Amino acid sequence: MRRILTVGLDETSNRDAIAAAEAHPEVFACVGRHPSSAGGFDERAAADVEELAAHERVVAIGETGLDFYRDSADRDDQRAAFEAQIRLARRTALPLVIHLRDPRGSDLALSEAFATLTSEAEGLTVILHCCSAPPGRITDAAERGWYCSFAGNVTYPSAGELRESVRLVPQERLLVETDSPFLAPQAVRGKPNQPANVVDVAEVVAAERDVPYEQLERTVEANAARAFRW
Repeated sequence: MRRILTVGLDETSNRDAIAAAEAHPEVFACVGRHPSSAGGFDERAAADVEELAAHERVVAIGETGLDFYRDSADRDDQRAAFEAQIRLARRTALPLVIHLRDPRGSDLALSEAFATLTSEAEGLTVILHCCSAPPGRITDAAERGWYCSFAGNVTYPSAGELRESVRLVPQERLLVETDSPFLAPQAVRGKPNQPANVVDVAEVVAAERDVPYEQLERTVEANAARAFRW
């Protein structure tokens, strides 16, 4: 591991992410307002994220998107924060890290977010963080040139459809991650996750795509360098 993207979720954790990036040369920061923290998002909040985005160690905007699973924030607040951060990514020319989550059996957040990104984010670098899109939606993402980043849940025995999605992502748009401290890979499931576990994720992705691990590693490193310009 030579690079880590650490992600802010709100005003406090955005600053924590930048502090970690300042302290460790291999760490870079992503700043934004997570959909679950979108309550009360307003012009002041947007201006705060934009000010932080100017920091030299910040390489992306987000996580932003829609989370209809927990519904921790009003959906209209989530939409307002999402659209504001798309505009911010355009002004700053930074990539946009997208969080999407639906209740089981629903695709409302995914469908709405895809429609919003299609209409509002043309020309931006879009990364579907902790990608859980089904195979048909992966095709849509590929057509739009979006990156798909897979996390520890792709290693779970029940994730057959997600592993099918892994096989469909164009090589130049594939990323892997841990989403630490959540979604520990199957081998360490139930324990706190950590960035080093990205190797477990990458091994499963390489096997599903029928490529040597070393080739997958080179591909992902090149894609991340292109997406985040680090």
